[in-house]
Amino acid sequence: MTEQSTDLRETVRRRYAAAARQVFEGADACCGPEAVEVDDSFGSSLYPADDRDLLPAAALAASLECGNPTAVADLRAGDRVLDLGSGGGIDVLLSARRVGPTGKAYGLDMTEEMLALALSNARKAGATNVEFLKGTIEAIPLPAGTIDVVVSNCVVNLSTDKPAVFAETFRVLVPGGRIGISDVVADDHLTTADRAGRGDHVGCIAGALSFAEYRRELAAAGFTQIEITPTHAVADGMHAAVVRATKPPASASCCGVSACCGEGDHTTKGASR
Repeated sequence: MTEQSTDLRETVRRRYAAAARQVFEGADACCGPEAVEVDDSFGSSLYPADDRDLLPAAALAASLECGNPTAVADLRAGDRVLDLGSGGGIDVLLSARRVGPTGKAYGLDMTEEMLALALSNARKAGATNVEFLKGTIEAIPLPAGTIDVVVSNCVVNLSTDKPAVFAETFRVLVPGGRIGISDVVADDHLTTADRAGRGDHVGCIAGALSFAEYRRELAAAGFTQIEITPTHAVADGMHAAVVRATKPPASASCCGVSACCGEGDHTTKGASR
């Protein structure tokens, strides 16, 4: 990792650590925790009231999201779900309800303060089928082929090594597994300098991929059935979007016989499309 990448990651960590501390410090106030300041393009208001009513106030207050990936990830009873950059746990808790007692929801975050807040929120919600892990989304601390669905909410854009994020996501998914990601995506004509001029990295703007770049990186990792659907504008030429893709099933082989191809062959095939 370059020095610039290390500095950016530390800036992101400090921002989210401060957000978690703000929520913790306000938890005992008479009016409840104070919400982290965001504009209308981000935050818990993007979730329907029925979902918000199911969650602890501290989970809502810590929300810095740009969408609701659990609503589009087609979660099913018994699924194992992983939330990349789980923050205060809002999407983990919603996923846990959707997959039920036979399923499990994992949250991955690199920030100690956010992990502590998420654990507190899980206890308040009475969630027993959740587990929070410390780590980075570029090096997911789970075995290969153990997750059915990966979700994430306005976090991939913060990574300084997005190919590693997509490769790790592909690795931990079972064959036929899928992703449902909410993220910020840029119009294809915007240069990296254009994106930086519309907002900083920690604000989820400067580090965003374009639509074409997102599709290319997902395909390079091996994903197929890639769909990117913008939902609302967050800056000029920048959009919150829902990203869906699938890891090919084991039967999707390069030569028509599933035994002839390993996972690496599937990756090569996906990257060539």
